[in-house]
Amino acid sequence: MKKELLKKIIENKKKKIEFAIITNLYNGEGCIFEKDKPLDKNFKKYKDEITSQFNKKKNGIIEKTNIFVENYIRPIKVVIVGAVHIAQYLVSIAKNLNFEILIIDPRGYFASKQRFPNIKIINKWPKEAFAEIKTDQNTALIALTHDPKIDDPALQHALKNNFFYIGALGSKKTHSNRCSRLKKIGFTDIRINKIFGPIGIKLGGRSAPEIALSIMAQLVSEVYKK
Repeated sequence: MKKELLKKIIENKKKKIEFAIITNLYNGEGCIFEKDKPLDKNFKKYKDEITSQFNKKKNGIIEKTNIFVENYIRPIKVVIVGAVHIAQYLVSIAKNLNFEILIIDPRGYFASKQRFPNIKIINKWPKEAFAEIKTDQNTALIALTHDPKIDDPALQHALKNNFFYIGALGSKKTHSNRCSRLKKIGFTDIRINKIFGPIGIKLGGRSAPEIALSIMAQLVSEVYKK
């Protein structure tokens, strides 16, 4: 690998830019592919195939060629609102996935470094916390507190900023009441229906680790629909 190519890879990773390394396995030539940027002239005829594999987050050799595509996908930012017991299991599962986790909870006795070592914690109310962090359509929200004073502002922020995944813990009745509150302040049914509530896929489990697993499975599924 050429020094210039390696330098660019390191730079892109630091900036959390999504890209792919394109390599011709026959002659060793390589380049960096970034969406909506010009592709190296040696690989231009494979642009459609490279773009397709990049969009599908698929690594491997393009069929009937010697061109290998290796994707580097920007970590998904997952904001967990509520440092409850389930959140500890979510963090445990997520550490082996391509997620950047942070926790928001104004209740310091829940959101502590002792309970969540090596995780970014913001001990503030959601409105104040979201003013400090950068979020976009590559962000997911998991609301866990059952407390409207904490969950609702977070859900409002996620809906307004078009998070790709929004989920909230609670029973069907709790979710129905939540939707009514959102509707009263102006959110449409179409927008509100983006919320997964009750959160998680139906595995049948009821314990905290089982619920965490169902949430993470749903989140991963939505990542690959992006």
